[in-house]
Amino acid sequence: MLQIIGGPVPPNTDHAVSVSLPTWKANVAYEEGESWVTSSMQCGYPRFFIHPVIQELAAEIVRRFGTPKYETAMLFPSTTTAELCRSFMKSRLPVEHHSGIRIMSFSPSHQTDAGLSPTDLLLSSVIYPKEFAPVAKQVWQHTGNGISSRRGEFCLGALKGGFLIERNTSLADTISRRICKGPRRYQGRDSISGVSRSNGIHNQSQDLLSTGEAQDGKEYVQFIEERFGRNLNVSLADQARLAVRRRIAGVLTADVELSEALEKTEGEGRVAGLTDADVFLYPTGMSSIFNAHQMLLSCRGQLKSVCFGFPYIDSLKILEKWGPGCLFYGQGSSDDLDDLESRLQAGERFLALFTEFPGNPLLKSPDLKRIRQLADEYDFAVVIDETVGNFLNINVLSSADIVVSSLTKIFSGDSNVMGGSAVLNPHGQFYQSLKRTFAHEYEDNVWAEDAVFLERNSRDFASRIEKINKTTEVIAELLLASPLIKNVYYPKFNPSKHLYEAYRTPTGGYGGLFSVTFHSTEEAMAFFDQLEVHKGPSLGTNFTLSCPYTLLAHYGELEWANSFGVEYDLVRISVGLEEESDLCNRIRRALVAVSDIRTQ
Repeated sequence: MLQIIGGPVPPNTDHAVSVSLPTWKANVAYEEGESWVTSSMQCGYPRFFIHPVIQELAAEIVRRFGTPKYETAMLFPSTTTAELCRSFMKSRLPVEHHSGIRIMSFSPSHQTDAGLSPTDLLLSSVIYPKEFAPVAKQVWQHTGNGISSRRGEFCLGALKGGFLIERNTSLADTISRRICKGPRRYQGRDSISGVSRSNGIHNQSQDLLSTGEAQDGKEYVQFIEERFGRNLNVSLADQARLAVRRRIAGVLTADVELSEALEKTEGEGRVAGLTDADVFLYPTGMSSIFNAHQMLLSCRGQLKSVCFGFPYIDSLKILEKWGPGCLFYGQGSSDDLDDLESRLQAGERFLALFTEFPGNPLLKSPDLKRIRQLADEYDFAVVIDETVGNFLNINVLSSADIVVSSLTKIFSGDSNVMGGSAVLNPHGQFYQSLKRTFAHEYEDNVWAEDAVFLERNSRDFASRIEKINKTTEVIAELLLASPLIKNVYYPKFNPSKHLYEAYRTPTGGYGGLFSVTFHSTEEAMAFFDQLEVHKGPSLGTNFTLSCPYTLLAHYGELEWANSFGVEYDLVRISVGLEEESDLCNRIRRALVAVSDIRTQ
């Protein structure tokens, strides 16, 4: 399998979510910033590597409106998300530098017959001195609120074509707050998209088809046709959003086929009363976590949170860097819950407990039933990230106030679009106050073209998950039986299996993700280098994908990760749709490489 360092995964994909780092050495070099890898990077995981088209758009904005020698820009879909970046930067920088951080917002250049105002925003940029780029990059990475590459591609063409112009930020912010937020979410034709007319191509391009000529005489309708006409019908964007929300709500509501779930919004299912109105879409999974935290802070006040279990790195950073901080329990053990209960009994109060089910990369499952009992008794919310388990295999909503998920992963599978969701439990103790907060604060910042791809990709996710579940069990058992393997981390084999089983659905499996460790780093390297699958970040793809997870996610804090049992040379594998026998043979060949190391 030919894999080009820095190439898109899957190959020949303009908006790929993963990037090829096919050897152990290449992964280390990437983390060390060695030019033989970094200079070859055509793409990367979008929250860590800014897509080239977004870099070009940022450079074009600074060229036109800033000072390229000294300034750069970070791009966001709304003034609200841009202001979050500016506020974060100001909180980290001396006051004398605050005036150098400014927001510029951009909107269509014409009023339309459909009523779209030129003040309706397509893009907001935070322009700042180049030396502060590492601070701005934290916002991009942790919050997941940055623009998608498809939005960037559209806006770059619109800006160069004269169809996108700069608007007064204070006015744009006023308009954004009036038309972007939840009060209009379920009114009129906006009831499908979840937002009025500020953040979707249906509302920002389909309506623009009726614009006149731009400054250079080229009609906007021609630009839209060239950008979208041969690829998709953008008028379906609103329906795509609705279909995705119903697909999620339907699966969580009852054990029905997806075709039925698209039509069924409530019933006598696992979570009675849940409808698509309780499902909120976000541009990334991390954005759903960030915004769940923001909504809870707005709803319940400035209280610390609890991060329970070893988390995906940015989840912890969100809780540490926004708001009053968090209490971190990296083991996620019963002893940790004992300590938490003691603190609660002593009068400590918390905003919410954030956890993953199961965790990544050790696939441990927290004791959700005990967590729920403590939450009910001591008045804190529970936010569960079920991305790894996925809502066909497990149903954790009954123990949560909010369930968040990265739709980028198995829900999409094609590794060519980002997305996230937050689902409110209609029986949760904070449901009414959260609904009011979401109604006032929620912005649908999912770019419409991304919504269309997300909907299309997810149509067969039930059948994909079933196949992946079965194949992964076989491969995990194969590795578990090998004396060359030190540990296999998989929900079916973990000591916390009984905690996972308590939430496994009647037809659900154990997911497509597992991790393995070896008896030496040399053996781990040999296995990884020999394994004939795609190599890169992300998981839940339709193709098998592997990475040296700890090295990639925690390179600057390896000792810290190891203190929680996450070993430096752990190899994580996300199983895809390849034939079971084929994958097993690839695993066996990689194990031969491990055996050869031992005999040297």
